[in-house]
Amino acid sequence: MDVKAVPSWGETERLILSPSASFSDDSRGRERPEEPSPYRTAYQRDRDRVLHCKSFRRLKHKTQVFLAPEGDHYRTRLTHTLEVAQIARTIARALRLNEDLTEAIALAHDLGHTPFGHAGERSLDTIMPGGFRHYEQSVRVVERLENDGVGLNLTWEVRDGILCHTKGQIAATLEGQIVRWADRIAYVNHDMDDAIRADVLQETDIPSAIREHLGNSCTARIDSLVTAMIEGSGDTVAMAPETEPFFLQLHDFMYEHLYLNQKAKSEEGKVDGIMSRLFEYYVHNPDRLPNEFARIREQDGVEQAVCDYVAGMTDNFALQTYHELYVPRGWSVIL
Repeated sequence: MDVKAVPSWGETERLILSPSASFSDDSRGRERPEEPSPYRTAYQRDRDRVLHCKSFRRLKHKTQVFLAPEGDHYRTRLTHTLEVAQIARTIARALRLNEDLTEAIALAHDLGHTPFGHAGERSLDTIMPGGFRHYEQSVRVVERLENDGVGLNLTWEVRDGILCHTKGQIAATLEGQIVRWADRIAYVNHDMDDAIRADVLQETDIPSAIREHLGNSCTARIDSLVTAMIEGSGDTVAMAPETEPFFLQLHDFMYEHLYLNQKAKSEEGKVDGIMSRLFEYYVHNPDRLPNEFARIREQDGVEQAVCDYVAGMTDNFALQTYHELYVPRGWSVIL
């Protein structure tokens, strides 16, 4: 085979993708210009950088919904991320949009999430002057914190999709808009699956009208919602109007019966104490921060450096650090 005769990926995108897709050759580029790769598009390189970064690996030890669950099959922030990526890629491929861009955004969208899930995020939002939002922190991770402080130098489109994946403004690309929908589809259904596993909810607790329209299992509902996204999208990314009301009802049901459920959230009151005391300790003892946060201290102040450090902790590391700082140790006398 004559390798030179094979179209480049940029040329291939023009051949197979929808005119509405985000073509890698049209990217607004990176903060620091780089020579293009002969074999990978800019969005492929972004996806690979996210997969290999430290923040991505730490997601496997961060809470999704249930704190310290007893069992091997509950979601973590990492498995949630992979599930979002799978759903988003399915929608993007069916719509002939840029699957590489979609996947890069999906894999990076929660890199800035705190330990202890949204309980940790709410705690830091209260403590940190100016507040804390995980989607903004995810952008900060890829721009300022990863790779020894120089960031991952991702394309503008990926960073925009990360920033706009949950609240506020809508992503500038259709691929970013897909991730926003895929995130909600994933967590509503997979959190329900975990709630059933934890005996907090039962499948039959879901109102019958929702089950009749979307399906009687996690798998069936995801299939229905992905199909509704594909059929409802055109010039914009949208869910089919006959399905969206039932999805919104399911979303509201989950908030009322799981995300605000006292049985499921019984341990979350302890998170505020852990997060606030860790934050307070390092603000008053900034020299105890790891060396890589010295630059942040100088440029952005002690509180931002502490926020970056604490937000980046895994659940286990936060608990271990809290234990070392505040829980008395046993002692022995050597005779």
